[in-house]
Amino acid sequence: MAYERGAKYEEEFITTHRGIRLFTCKWLPEKNEPKALIFICHGLAAECSVSLTDTAIRLVRAGYAVYGIDYEGHGKSSGKRCYISRFDHIVSDCSNHFKSIAEKVENKNKKRFLYGISMGGAVAINMHRKDPTYWNGAILMAPLCKSS
Repeated sequence: MAYERGAKYEEEFITTHRGIRLFTCKWLPEKNEPKALIFICHGLAAECSVSLTDTAIRLVRAGYAVYGIDYEGHGKSSGKRCYISRFDHIVSDCSNHFKSIAEKVENKNKKRFLYGISMGGAVAINMHRKDPTYWNGAILMAPLCKSS
């Protein structure tokens, strides 16, 4: 565990049921219990650790725990670079990982927010649509979506 500008930072790899190795990370407040959980969904060709550190640390300083995952083929995760064979795999991978965090005893009663940037906005929207009562809200930054 590392400490960076007031936040505890940890990295871990998980393996999906498809055998894909995915990079995950989290930023936690150093001293206080987080008031809610924020789950970051990054954009195409991006990743969760380096490019989102400043955002995550600002959120941690505001009292939130922040979690990220690199999609298959993105960042430090395995897979062909930026190749997405099935978008629903990304949605399922994120949903499974984020829900596993939210269901931990220490997080059970905390509010859960999705934070989607660009293509990650589409991931967040699809996760929220699959289980709208599970998530307390979503923050979308220039989401990849179309109106009908």
